Amino acid sequence: MASPYVTFNREQWRALRASTPLTISDEELACLQGVNENISMTEVAEIYLPLSRLLNLHVGATQELYQATHMFLGNQDGKVPFIIGIAGSVAVGKSTTARILQTLLSRWPNHPKVDLVTTDGFLYPNRVLEERGIMKRKGFPESYDLRKFIRFLSDVKSGIPEVKAPVYSHLVYDIVPDEWQMVRQPDILIVEGLNVLQPPRDTDKDQRISEVIVSDFFDFTIYVHADEKDIRHWYVERFKLLRQTAFSNPSSYFRRYASLSDEEATEVATGIWQEINGANLRQNILPTRVRAQLILDKGQDHMVQSVKLRKL
Repeated sequence: MASPYVTFNREQWRALRASTPLTISDEELACLQGVNENISMTEVAEIYLPLSRLLNLHVGATQELYQATHMFLGNQDGKVPFIIGIAGSVAVGKSTTARILQTLLSRWPNHPKVDLVTTDGFLYPNRVLEERGIMKRKGFPESYDLRKFIRFLSDVKSGIPEVKAPVYSHLVYDIVPDEWQMVRQPDILIVEGLNVLQPPRDTDKDQRISEVIVSDFFDFTIYVHADEKDIRHWYVERFKLLRQTAFSNPSSYFRRYASLSDEEATEVATGIWQEINGANLRQNILPTRVRAQLILDKGQDHMVQSVKLRKL
């Protein structure tokens, strides 16, 4: 069966950088990486710069289309951001991908204002999850306030001058009351999360929820992929590292794990992966990979081995 994607190896993808300048420093890159990732400047130059060039071309074409439409209609609506959706498993490195792209895209002259919003803020508060008996399904599609999320994206795409997104704290593992991230008409908005590419879900056997879904608001979509065994290993190693950092904070929801031995931490993290994160990946996240316009395929060293780009 013919694939809907064109696949590039590293050498082929690297050549698509053309003359795109490297606009990120070693110090900046160190601040953008996750706990147990080691993204090199070579990775940025060979993978992320060509991707930023591709996205810049898409943004430019979309901006021209909006301008032509406004000229045709004779109106001056508010600025409408180009929205990029980034999906992938827990611990696969999608947050790092999002932050690197945010930095690189903000250096292009035609779209200097780039905001990043994570879907964590649209999780139901722990109180609601506990009431519904789905605390252990946090991160699964049903744990998100989908109506609030779609309303947020709709307002952003409508050009509303200021739209607020809820804030989530990984330290306390919950929504922060009365704290908001303000989105003020950026040129580009990156939306990063586990399930941003979910199709409509059945509410029962005969009825579906609203026809509007999250990905309807995206102009470009990316899926960060790796073999589950590698992601599981990264998750366990990150869990062990967090014992000396975030888990040791007295305010941390995971404070009880700070004193675990290596063996105990490995056992606990593996159990969490099997029961929650791995199950979510297999049941909900991985099946949405085919809906992405671009797939970054990572190897066990966290480096991207190939890039798949959907054919137009």
